[in-house]
Amino acid sequence: MYFCRVKKAVTHSFSIALACLVLLSTFSWTVDKHLCMGRVMDVAFFHGAEDCGMKAALAALEMEQENPGCCDDDSFTLTGQDDLIKVSWDDLDFEQQVFLQTYTVAYLHLLSVALEEVATPLIEAPPLPERKLHQLYEVYLI
Repeated sequence: MYFCRVKKAVTHSFSIALACLVLLSTFSWTVDKHLCMGRVMDVAFFHGAEDCGMKAALAALEMEQENPGCCDDDSFTLTGQDDLIKVSWDDLDFEQQVFLQTYTVAYLHLLSVALEEVATPLIEAPPLPERKLHQLYEVYLI
């Protein structure tokens, strides 16, 4: 009993992991980083990273920036798979088409035979005798 629960839990976790792997491999990831004086100030996924506020502070002080290159924005995009495996009927050889057709027909035939066996009526209990059983077997309770 314990083995069945463990097997079921492992199967569910493995299927969830595979579904997440497929999902993550088909997404496109964009990562933006804001660097200020060579240090990472902000990292953002899927949208732009916020700046450190140095430009706004210098504008408020009405000073010009001596080193215009101290802040830098860096981003990279990791593209996901756009073309998953798409096999059409025309891409298969003639022998592969024949094999798939015969396998499908044989499998559907097995299912139809199994369904016909299930549809047969159950054997009903025989009808009760019309005579009283105590009198028939001459058994009386005292």
